[in-house]
Amino acid sequence: MPINKAMLAALNLLSYPDLNIEKIYPVERKLQKLTARRARKPWLYRIWEHSIPSGEYQVPMRIFTPKQQKKPCVLLFFHGGGWVTGSIDSYDGICGDMASQTGCVVASVDYRLAPEHPFPAAAEDCYAAAREVFLHSGLLSVLPENVVLIGDSAGGNLAAAVSLMARDRGEFLPRRQILIYPAVGSDHSESSPYPSVRENGTGYLLTSKRVQEYFALYDADGSDRENPYLAPLTAESFESQPDTLLITAQFCPLRDEGEAYGEKLREAGSYVEIHRIPDALHGYFSLPVWFKHVKETYAIINSFLEDGYER
Repeated sequence: MPINKAMLAALNLLSYPDLNIEKIYPVERKLQKLTARRARKPWLYRIWEHSIPSGEYQVPMRIFTPKQQKKPCVLLFFHGGGWVTGSIDSYDGICGDMASQTGCVVASVDYRLAPEHPFPAAAEDCYAAAREVFLHSGLLSVLPENVVLIGDSAGGNLAAAVSLMARDRGEFLPRRQILIYPAVGSDHSESSPYPSVRENGTGYLLTSKRVQEYFALYDADGSDRENPYLAPLTAESFESQPDTLLITAQFCPLRDEGEAYGEKLREAGSYVEIHRIPDALHGYFSLPVWFKHVKETYAIINSFLEDGYER
């Protein structure tokens, strides 16, 4: 159903245009901890905990194994939250749904958050997790070619960054990645080259102002905005990247930069699918699986995963 005037008015009230993330992120974290959806369904999947070293930090990983595993792949998942909020606990229900909806093992990574741990901590933690899974196939009993990077929003940014890091460091190379409304650009001001920053920058829950504040906390001194591991769209080369499924939302300020990133990968020779979900807002993937947009997204993801074995 298209967004009507009443819904737009409600969205404007919920978009909190004047709240500063730097001041309220501790409250958001506490609220997420209190409201974390932990409604586990043990008849659908099993859960076990693991940790992976990233320097002196042990990166927690939560693995969801569906009782009926339909595909021989692992979805290595990086959660959203602007690099500042979110955790494997707050994404517990989402990852459980993902395992049951795809029939894949889902490994959720609890990377360190800014501002306590600014860039590149989150990217390095995610790379360490990916390195462990790709180079030690016995960990999750999966072949490297069947490991798929996936993330939403800031997590989509981290999945793209890990793919670039893997290419540049030469230790492993992901074959597939799924980026859900990813933050891949470096400019979310009024001068951004992407119209969705202005068209969808207010009144649709995630505002452009909030995106800029998240970036300011993640990039502590503002010196890394042209670093491709922070803003993948700034990469000098987009070659040797995985087959990519890129999903955007119609009313998301990150829509156009995400689609532009997909086009960059396609121009460089990667297989790329770009799907824009009509009438969807940023963050919709966190809704229950019976929502129309979430159902549509899982249908797209499953098709991409199944077709991947033929490419």
